[in-house]
Amino acid sequence: MVSDVRVSPREPAECVREMMTANDRIPQVLVVDDEPNIRELVQVALKFHGCAVSTAASGMDALRQAESGRPDLIVLDVVLPDIDGFEVCRRLRAGGNEVPVIFLTARDTSSDTVTGLALGGDDYVTKPFSVEALVARVRAVLRRASRSASAEDGIGGESILRMGDLELDESRWSVFRAGIPVELSPTEFRLLAYLMRHQGRVLTRAQLLENVWGWDYAGQSQIVETYVSYLRRKLDPLGPPLIHTQRGVGYSLRPPGPGDPR
Repeated sequence: MVSDVRVSPREPAECVREMMTANDRIPQVLVVDDEPNIRELVQVALKFHGCAVSTAASGMDALRQAESGRPDLIVLDVVLPDIDGFEVCRRLRAGGNEVPVIFLTARDTSSDTVTGLALGGDDYVTKPFSVEALVARVRAVLRRASRSASAEDGIGGESILRMGDLELDESRWSVFRAGIPVELSPTEFRLLAYLMRHQGRVLTRAQLLENVWGWDYAGQSQIVETYVSYLRRKLDPLGPPLIHTQRGVGYSLRPPGPGDPR
């Protein structure tokens, strides 16, 4: 329904065409929604902000276009007429396609959020949404993906981070604890890398949202808590806990003390 989208007053002309990524390449975005009005509005908005946009109205069409067109990002509605958006993301990840995904969901429930994130989604926007808010999320995810690609190419300084028996290699996208490889999703990897760069410091949820997810507000701290729990489940079985909660503030990564339990 067209009421699922809110159009706010136009932004000031001097900032409306802010670059989507850190380089000059035109980002390719695939918009997947079975509502023609939503597809058209999102397509027009993203084109206005410098993206090349293709669209799909079903999950199977989205999978075909994701394979043939190799977009830089997918805006993916959860409710589709054939297979749902979660299944589309599941199949993409199973096939080794790590394209960033922003889910559009009509239900703002923790179960939907956790499902989308667990499948490898990068962000989610709840309907009804404003076009400007969606564009801001697209911009943040594209920039984050651009920075990750630079790190993967070995750009930007020292690529190996270490703390105790934990080692993270940004150039190879690998993590080891006590010599054992740890498989992380792209978002888990970015969160751990940021914690390791600031090991010993207590980082607020707002800091983590801004620097890992690219959001400039703390309205979605549940995502931080969800991903911290994912990291703990993967790291804690291999040794003493490393990620510590400062109640009411945020999280810190620090080496275990002599009295810490295994």
